[in-house]
Amino acid sequence: MEKNAWKKYSLEELNEVEALSISYKKFLDDAKTEREAVTEIIKRCENEGFKDLDFIVKNKSSLNKGDKVYVNNNGKSVVLFIIGEEDIENGMNILGAHIDSPRLDLKANTLYEEDGFAYFDTHYYGGIKKYQWVTLPLAIHGVVIKKDFTKIDIKLGEEEEDMVFGITDLLPHLAQEQMQKKASEVITGENLDILIGSRPLAGEEKEAVKKSILKILKEKYNIEEEDFLSAELEIVPAGHARDFGFDRSMIMAYGQDDRICAYTSFEAFLSIHDVPTKTLACILVDKEEIGSVGATGMASHFFNNAIMEICSLLGKDAFMALQRTLKHSKMLSSDVNAAYDPLYKEVMDKRNASFLGHGIAFCKYTGSRGKSGSNDADAEYVAELRKIMDDNHVSFQISELGKVDAGGGGTIAYFLANYNVKVIDCGVGILNMHAPWEISSKIDVYEAYKGYIAFLKNA
Repeated sequence: MEKNAWKKYSLEELNEVEALSISYKKFLDDAKTEREAVTEIIKRCENEGFKDLDFIVKNKSSLNKGDKVYVNNNGKSVVLFIIGEEDIENGMNILGAHIDSPRLDLKANTLYEEDGFAYFDTHYYGGIKKYQWVTLPLAIHGVVIKKDFTKIDIKLGEEEEDMVFGITDLLPHLAQEQMQKKASEVITGENLDILIGSRPLAGEEKEAVKKSILKILKEKYNIEEEDFLSAELEIVPAGHARDFGFDRSMIMAYGQDDRICAYTSFEAFLSIHDVPTKTLACILVDKEEIGSVGATGMASHFFNNAIMEICSLLGKDAFMALQRTLKHSKMLSSDVNAAYDPLYKEVMDKRNASFLGHGIAFCKYTGSRGKSGSNDADAEYVAELRKIMDDNHVSFQISELGKVDAGGGGTIAYFLANYNVKVIDCGVGILNMHAPWEISSKIDVYEAYKGYIAFLKNA
């Protein structure tokens, strides 16, 4: 426990670490938004024999041991199930992670011209340091839904031949006043607008640059200005996940909070080929970064509804079976932890921090300061997980999110705890959390994958 996990692997095993890292980096590139993540996950699941639960329900089919199903919640959240040997009321083993990440969203009335420049007006999503988002190459991902319900998928800024976008900043020569401001005020939310063009449309005098952009949007993408009213367009860093460091031991990429846990969770889930003892579930949800609200967040009832559908297809009274199932279930609420950073040790409790390269990180309690908003796992459950990890040679560490009075944060854990599910936070430590580019350790990705498999099979 709490030893550098790199030291325990043979050269052959390290090749497996690298292979998983390559797959993980591709997932990060292909799934920069929650919609893209759901698309990729369902594609992989269907290739592994998972069936759409809605299709099964509509066809009045039943479920049997070993069946694999998924629930697509509005294209922005997904839950996977594998039906086990035991009665589902004996409880499930559940993995849960979120697939949304901090970013910038376009406002509904987004396109405007100011003094010869065309901009997209934005509203930032989740907890960010606003100054980190200026002067970076940015990409636009998302969907536009027209009035006739035509769906236009947008992904601009990722290929070498693509244009990129960005947010300007003030030159240091004229920034004396700006540099005296607090970091939270150096860049304001209303100044996080994306510069998208500067060339006027020939023959136009008024808002000629805006009209030029609208002409391009119409000709190339069949998008008109009013279509932004029914669009979900997200601004994310442009570029690919990359190896980090001379030794290539780390990964730098956007969105590792929390697609690092989502990826390792569903990869662990797909590795289960035999009929499991208990029914297994993997929850991959939206909206965690803004409080897990809305129909696609963990606060909604879509997970409970899915369980009731499954219980009904198993011939049970859905409502009572739901209560009994959750009461006897166990969960790893997978989310990232703040890895110890020697350059910022003043906010870290070194004895209780997670370290890059030391394996999967359990966080017995989250919350802020006096554990406010916390899920606090009981000692019996922690002891059980310690044994599972040790028996399966998984490197793990017990950690907290910084010093007690330094701040804090929450996860989706307490939503399931409200239903009497045994749950603990369990994820991967990363550096630069919530920054446009976050850093993880390849060995921690592998240990998380192994740890999630061990939990699914043995809890």
